[in-house]
Amino acid sequence: MSSDSRLGPHVSNDYRFSGRVALVTGGASGIGAAVAKRLVSEGAAVASFDLQPASAEGVLALAGDVSQSADIGAAVKRAEQELGPIDILVCSAGVPGKSLPSTEISDEEWRRVLAINTDGVFFCNRTVAPGMVERGYGRIVNVASIAGKDGNPMAAAYSASKAAVIALTKAIGKDLARTGVLVNCVAPAVIETPILEGVSQAHIEYMVERIPMGRMGSPDEVAALICWLASEECSFSTGATYDISGGRAVY
Repeated sequence: MSSDSRLGPHVSNDYRFSGRVALVTGGASGIGAAVAKRLVSEGAAVASFDLQPASAEGVLALAGDVSQSADIGAAVKRAEQELGPIDILVCSAGVPGKSLPSTEISDEEWRRVLAINTDGVFFCNRTVAPGMVERGYGRIVNVASIAGKDGNPMAAAYSASKAAVIALTKAIGKDLARTGVLVNCVAPAVIETPILEGVSQAHIEYMVERIPMGRMGSPDEVAALICWLASEECSFSTGATYDISGGRAVY
């Protein structure tokens, strides 16, 4: 049963991911961990790829840096050796970047945020998609942000990196549209995860104030949407961005 009471009862009795293999980046905490846990509960074999991997029941923990394509290649190879061909890819790894005016962001900070948040998504999609195409089936879900649509003050690098994820999802989704591989992304508003430890309290308050429902979202709420997009039930959507923002974005 789900740990988030706002979702209502969720009992895993249908095993909709039985026989499927999933790779989740950023799977050690936050949204990624919630997705990995739910996929396992619904029958998937799951590998979690993270810079600082954490053990979780039923999850193969893999260490590496998403900004390094060689690390991703090694992780995909090991996951497929131990679990089988990857059917589902969820790209959840990311960093918020420092809360700074755009004029004060250093070259190094700009490149760091884009390398993890954008390059990492591209490298993972590029590495995993060919095998999916060859087998004629796959589901890829990239985690963007409402900041990629609206742009947040004091977060130029983060906003730009997530806008790029949305554009990448559109482009790759169209590239693969007739292959059986569907590529979509989610754009959460502020979610209560450890990533907020690197964000100023003033910026968190700014983000919550813009949400009509008046609260942060939970990782389990985002995981519920991601797991639908990762399932066979999602069959006529690709290249799309799904808002999960408590009413902040309705377009």
